[in-house]
Amino acid sequence: MLAPSYRKWPESLWRDVTLSPVSKPTLLSVNEALAGRLGFNATWLASTEGVAMLAGCHMPAGVLPGAQAYAGHQFGQFVPSLGDGRAMLLGTVQDCEGTSFDVQLKGAGRTVFSRQGDGRAAIGPVLREYLLSEAMHAIGVKTTRALAAVATGEDVLRERALPGAILTRVSRSYLRVGSFQYAACRGDVTALRAMVLFAATKLYADRDTVAGDENPDIDALRVSLFDAVADAQADLIAHWMSLGFIHGVMNTDNMSIAGETIDYGPFAFLDSYVPDKVFSGIDVRGRYGFNRQADVARWNLARFAESLLFSEDDDAIAPMRDIIDDFTSRFQRRYRGLMAQKLGLPGGNTEDNAVIDGCLNILTAESMDYTRFFRTLPDRVADVGGEIALRNPRAYKDWAEKWAARVTHRPGGFKMAVDIMSQHNPAVIPRNHQVEKVIVAAEGGDLKPFHQLFDAVTHPYLQNAIFEAPPTREEEVHTTWCGT
Repeated sequence: MLAPSYRKWPESLWRDVTLSPVSKPTLLSVNEALAGRLGFNATWLASTEGVAMLAGCHMPAGVLPGAQAYAGHQFGQFVPSLGDGRAMLLGTVQDCEGTSFDVQLKGAGRTVFSRQGDGRAAIGPVLREYLLSEAMHAIGVKTTRALAAVATGEDVLRERALPGAILTRVSRSYLRVGSFQYAACRGDVTALRAMVLFAATKLYADRDTVAGDENPDIDALRVSLFDAVADAQADLIAHWMSLGFIHGVMNTDNMSIAGETIDYGPFAFLDSYVPDKVFSGIDVRGRYGFNRQADVARWNLARFAESLLFSEDDDAIAPMRDIIDDFTSRFQRRYRGLMAQKLGLPGGNTEDNAVIDGCLNILTAESMDYTRFFRTLPDRVADVGGEIALRNPRAYKDWAEKWAARVTHRPGGFKMAVDIMSQHNPAVIPRNHQVEKVIVAAEGGDLKPFHQLFDAVTHPYLQNAIFEAPPTREEEVHTTWCGT
């Protein structure tokens, strides 16, 4: 069921994990749709034996948990040894299409990389990631996914005692930029070559022209891999920003080689549109603010490139530098394409770009609710009254008339534009205040709000009067935390 495929990698990249059983594990939720896709029996996962595995208490025969080693730049400072301090990799499964996924427990106890931490997780961060990752998947953003969550029956100590929980999540791969940095700073070329070969041929085989070669040229493969990862990150960050999503901690150890959103910590969605918004309570200098995410991704890619070099005069330097220089253009093309879809525009021309820029200026000046603005725009068209009082009705009216003129004269006209907008503007996102309500209820033992919000955010394009409403001023969440 779970193949220990990672153990074929160089031993420097992983460590064995000793299980730390908890006292009274109970199931909080099983993602039945994902379980079925991965070949798991949801009934078995909910059984005593299944919950024992999900809680890290006891493993089925052949399942040998391990923790991955990695390094990383954290808020710009390099830390040479980080690793899975509260996560353990159980193994690999294949879905119904033959695609492999790694299964990991998060919050299951200490590993050799835990340092001073307890390796545990509280129920709040577990349910936040469960909700958010599945919401992102439903919208169409590449992400790790939540397979299950269990309560441990034990408290964890943070600012106060909180109910403990463990998340089971899956990913195409848990390789990060920090994985390559870990090997590179130790001069471990064997490990670097193994990771390059795996990532290029398994994660990006459709792009790699030498994937079928039994003895591929690793030197050439590095550039092919780097180009693929840069493309994936341009797509990912563009998708984040088109949705108003802030990751919160874009350290290099949180940047997935698979191009997935990973390690949900102090993330948040914009309510009012504030381009330089920072939610994370630990990001005191705003390094990972909303409008800096593409620049940070480019910076992280430069660190990735450095870790792929085998010598000072490496032939890969020039082509990888060109890819880094082109990254901002790649991101802008993806981002503007997504914003054009949100506005029902054909995109790709100067006139449409001017409408997009004008839209962002209006959102900034008026501090409008980001998600609701796009969702309700076709109904309001050039209505300057709308749902809120505007600071500058004339500026909004001028922009709205330009937008209406562009979409009316596009192929298919206004109706086609509205159809496109309805497919690219979710009605429901995991709004910060709704997630906080779920956490408070779950800490008190009530999971009904969690299941209600989960159902809403996994059907993001369906109208839902309860969950699509913006927060009141009293409900607004201004700061988020990672919960470690």
